[in-house]
Amino acid sequence: MIAFPPGAAPSSHAQALAVVGGGPAGLMAAETARAAGLEVDLYDAKGSVGRKFLIAGKGGLNLTHSEPMPAFARRYREREDAVADWLRGFGAEDLRAWARGLGVETFVGSSGRVFPADLKAAPLLRGWVRRLRDQGVRFHVQHRWLGWSDDGALRFATPEGEREVRAGASVLALGGGSWPELGSDGAWTGALRARGIELAPLAPANCGFDIGWSAHFAERHAGMPLKPVIAHWRDAGGAEHALQGECVITAGGIEGSLVYALSAELREAIARDGVALLHLDIAPGRERARLREALARPRGRRSASEHLRRQTGLDGVKAALLYETLGRGGLDDPALVAAAVKRLPLRLRGARPIAEAISSAGGVRLEALDEELMLRAMPGVFCAGEMLDWEAPTGGYLLTACFASGHRAGQAAARWLRQSDAPAA
Repeated sequence: MIAFPPGAAPSSHAQALAVVGGGPAGLMAAETARAAGLEVDLYDAKGSVGRKFLIAGKGGLNLTHSEPMPAFARRYREREDAVADWLRGFGAEDLRAWARGLGVETFVGSSGRVFPADLKAAPLLRGWVRRLRDQGVRFHVQHRWLGWSDDGALRFATPEGEREVRAGASVLALGGGSWPELGSDGAWTGALRARGIELAPLAPANCGFDIGWSAHFAERHAGMPLKPVIAHWRDAGGAEHALQGECVITAGGIEGSLVYALSAELREAIARDGVALLHLDIAPGRERARLREALARPRGRRSASEHLRRQTGLDGVKAALLYETLGRGGLDDPALVAAAVKRLPLRLRGARPIAEAISSAGGVRLEALDEELMLRAMPGVFCAGEMLDWEAPTGGYLLTACFASGHRAGQAAARWLRQSDAPAA
């Protein structure tokens, strides 16, 4: 981890900005505001900044995506218009150019995802923090934000006791509710709610779901990938959708990139109906009628599983899923098996806990903010990153919006402070 000493005492000058949270949104807000000439102090609850960013980089650091606008913005669902506005100020290409400025080249993978050339997060974060320190941003670690004092000062719990900080403006970039051990524990919700800020409940996003496998199936197949498969589902309006991808069997259900891409709709279906019905085509490219014809051929002395393997190519976890769904006797009916291969029904009972999710939905409602991401009820307080009420699938969309919102908040805080300092006409 990258750790820093507490740093110099924060400035009390009216032009000082306090950024609370050292993830991508907070660091970008600090960089943008410092470039605009502000004194900037950044506070983080942990002993180092960017912890979740580093963990995300363990899989190669999917920094952004090459998908063009407006398709890129549609990934943010009902928040498409708002996030598209942030992206116009700092989008995917801006993010790649920013990384290049830190000496980190990027490339577009076969899926359209964008990665650093070395597939690592640590060098980029080290270079970024070094540059911020050289530019004059002051870091204060082990400062856990507690809210505000009666006179509006920021309150922090530190190893030396509680500390109050006064600044001309502040940017809150406190993360969502996922990965609490890395600092994003959602504890900030109480302080904002006490100030009358409208919040949407935090909920798991990009998460797995519980199904309730038999003990036999779970013991044998937890951790096994399902690929390729095509997911079929209906939205709230009854429209049919399909998406091909990969997922993974867990001890209690299912997770993986395909499931994460659907997690918002699946979560909403469970909230609405008590269960989400997902169908998987576990043999893409094979026609149902041909499968039925192949399965109807005499199997002789071969077992049902061997006959299934020879006639369809399905074995391992996919065959086991058919057993789990149809029961052993169900494999004797070619029509039933062919139908299940093309539309294997999975009843999702609930999302996994938010602490296990890659990201979270909910947070500060965008309606509580103006277009500059300033709280309408608290002038001079800006919010950015995952603590805002938006969500997106994995694939670089999450990080891009965090960077973009931090950039917007940093710029806006600088403008607001300049206006506040300007002499009255």
